[in-house]
Amino acid sequence: MTIELTPDVESPLTNTVESAVENRPVTATRAESLRGLAGGSVHLPGDPGYDTARMPWSAAVDQRPAAVAHPRTVAEVAAVVRAARDAGLRVAPQSTGHNAAPLAARGLDDVVLLRTSAMDAVSVDPHRRVARVEGGALWLPAVEAAGAHGLAALHGSSPDVGIAGYTLGGGIGWYARKLGLATNSLTAVELVLADGSHVRADAHTNRELFWALRGGGGNFGVVTALEFRLYPIPTAYAGMLVWDVSEAERVLRRWAAWAPEAPDEVTTAFRILHVPPLPEVPEPMRGRALVVIDGAVLGSDEWSASVLGALRDLGPEMDTFARVPAPSLARLHMDPEGPTPVVSDTAMLSALPEAAVDAFLTEVGPGSQSSLLMAELRQLGGALGRSHPGSGVLDRLDAEFVLFGGALAADPEMAARGHADAQRLVGALSAHANGRQYLNFAENPVDAHAGYREEAWVQLKGIRSAVDPDGLFVANHRIPRLWEDGRPTD
Repeated sequence: MTIELTPDVESPLTNTVESAVENRPVTATRAESLRGLAGGSVHLPGDPGYDTARMPWSAAVDQRPAAVAHPRTVAEVAAVVRAARDAGLRVAPQSTGHNAAPLAARGLDDVVLLRTSAMDAVSVDPHRRVARVEGGALWLPAVEAAGAHGLAALHGSSPDVGIAGYTLGGGIGWYARKLGLATNSLTAVELVLADGSHVRADAHTNRELFWALRGGGGNFGVVTALEFRLYPIPTAYAGMLVWDVSEAERVLRRWAAWAPEAPDEVTTAFRILHVPPLPEVPEPMRGRALVVIDGAVLGSDEWSASVLGALRDLGPEMDTFARVPAPSLARLHMDPEGPTPVVSDTAMLSALPEAAVDAFLTEVGPGSQSSLLMAELRQLGGALGRSHPGSGVLDRLDAEFVLFGGALAADPEMAARGHADAQRLVGALSAHANGRQYLNFAENPVDAHAGYREEAWVQLKGIRSAVDPDGLFVANHRIPRLWEDGRPTD
């Protein structure tokens, strides 16, 4: 495959990385050559700021790169990429590090961790209904900026997730069954490539690269900016229904039957949640095991209430569904904010029949003794299951539900037990899994091939080969080049 890239900024460099970057020995001298770049914000092992700089959001992950760089501008990003290439090092772009475990598992001894968190500007054009954000921006500032104009972005359930990683990997939010994956609302991506050049990819420029970026993750370069569509959603009918965990069976059976037939305008999640006894948790929920269904409905209050009627008929002890400002949905799911030690496992389910409900309840229902903080099923279908013209590589999710189990991992023993319990939950429902992966939820090393249809996988490898022929960039879920290991891989 040959791809001609249109540069946004002309690069003075014409040399590419020498072959077999991955196999070069790494020395402290090579990493030392990066000192002074990014305005002095480069940290090497042994430096006073190194341990803080290398820490990802997933605090249970111990990533130890050859260097950590915190550039603040496109020019600084390009300078770090060129210097790393010239030193025989690879580059791993990272904003928050929410999904850092697969990256760290492969080893980072020859990798420069390029943290984009200092590049966090957000702007909104309310007339065009488009937001522009820098590569390290988080969701909450963008959601609030859009909300000031009565607009909404296709954000996820956590306010402090990086927009770039979330969006390039797919993006399932509270409007997803109506408006699809967030990645397909991208209108442009700007990034620094392996030769240090800065390019823009959109529907008219570098179209093949734009297709690959929308779902292909961080395999192609360092994202410096994204532009995406906003939607005229000033408010939504949103909230949560809460029961004691003793009600888990009857609630899950009702939700499992209701969810596949629900209209596209509703997107929900079902969780069994073990709420920590923390003072910041509301008293009615503190220290309890609960069943929670939360989500949003895009419709009038009367119609939305009728859609939720089958669930409300089960008599939740708490019902917060009401008309709320759209920006409040960024914290609806109560995801932890700030660095948190967690371990998890996930699967995509083709259906949730009675046998699957039984297996789920056996593993995490009342009396299970599971260590999982939460066991979650997210409702898919609707627009998430349909391909749309002009979409990127991840145009849809071929499943009815996505399963996710997560546990706190404050020490090695907790991590081991939590990971085992998450794997046990996924294994218990394996008969109902479809073998695919939603890679944004895959916080363990997996074969990235499982995230894509076969024909799309071959195209992705070709585009990776064209834009990063020497394998400079390292992503948490790796797309190989066509000649990986010295032979064609397709």
